[in-house]
Amino acid sequence: MKDVKLSRRRLLGTAAITGAAVAVIRPGGAAQAAPAAGGARPWRDSTSANGWPVLEETAWHPIEGSGQRVKLAAGDAAVLLTHVARRFHYEIDQLRPGDVHGHTGDSTVHEPYESNHLSGSAIAIRPHAYPAGVRGGLYPAELVVVRDILAELDGAVVWGGDFDRPKESHFEIAYPPGHRTVRSAARKVLGWRNGPGGEGAGAVDAFDPSRRSKARSFERRPR
Repeated sequence: MKDVKLSRRRLLGTAAITGAAVAVIRPGGAAQAAPAAGGARPWRDSTSANGWPVLEETAWHPIEGSGQRVKLAAGDAAVLLTHVARRFHYEIDQLRPGDVHGHTGDSTVHEPYESNHLSGSAIAIRPHAYPAGVRGGLYPAELVVVRDILAELDGAVVWGGDFDRPKESHFEIAYPPGHRTVRSAARKVLGWRNGPGGEGAGAVDAFDPSRRSKARSFERRPR
């Protein structure tokens, strides 16, 4: 089963890279054409699209349990986004070297949301497997986990699969620095990390009915 899943993701990435209008076979069996790519352009603002300051340098932050690390803005952004990556590692698929992309100094963007990498407030998990413009890269059970993560963080992080031009590898901080939702979610994650149970990744059941009920409020929200 694992070989089939990885093969399909490689196919999705290849199809998007060609830039053609292709039909993608989704887990449910329906086909969906990939939208046309946006034009590349430099991002010249001093803040990224989500209101975080563009940074020249950021520190490396470990992704607990995976042996991997990612460059991110320090503080709440790093706390929340490494939590997302940690849950992906435990509950969707093991992270390997080069899987997680964070801060970059390359100001070229195709979509405004990609500017959030310039501020270290976004990650892309396997962007070649889940490229921009393609939906359906995740299986239904994996989507349940993604929705549970978004609900668990009370909307402080949003997923690129919900954007008008989707990028299912993309996760970003939803609000500017210091926003109460971001601060509250980061405190929650730090509480889990410092507590005895290690809650939040590998210790939760995303399929629990009570969690699924909350996660449904974070179903697709186009942007």
